[in-house]
Amino acid sequence: EPPGPRANPIPLAPVTGVCWGRNPHQKHAHSSFGVMNEPPFPLRVAPEDAFDATIGFVIDDASEMGRVSGHLPVTPRVLQPMGLLHGGVYAAIAETLASMGTAQAVRADAKIVMGMSNNTTFMRPATEGTVHALAQAIHRGRTTWVWDVDMRDDQDRLCASSRVTIAIRDPR
Repeated sequence: EPPGPRANPIPLAPVTGVCWGRNPHQKHAHSSFGVMNEPPFPLRVAPEDAFDATIGFVIDDASEMGRVSGHLPVTPRVLQPMGLLHGGVYAAIAETLASMGTAQAVRADAKIVMGMSNNTTFMRPATEGTVHALAQAIHRGRTTWVWDVDMRDDQDRLCASSRVTIAIRDPR
């Protein structure tokens, strides 16, 4: 079932794909699993300046381990010249969700995560509305997690699907 809009979405922007802190418009943190107040390592880019914030990507739900959802309003800044959502935006959405979900799972072990592989296939174009994404972990290993990510339009039609592998490492 595709994710739907949430009343209190969490903007996501850090380089690791993890949402640190909470949405200032929310009265309470989204969930103890979905939001972390302190990163386990220094961030190199402020969340509000990072890529996900720039394109307008928002996390809707990260309360269940191995499952993360979010959405992206389709605006001119994320379209390619033919008026279609840029393929790289789909890949970025997939990697963000997979990175965030993996980072949350390994945070207690003070591990860091990074994208290792991202294979995104496009089924139909999105030209307007909102793209809704759902990432589900299909492998939870000690050094890698593998995720399937489906991205759908407002009519619940599959626009793109990704398989993302996330590496888990010790910080340097």
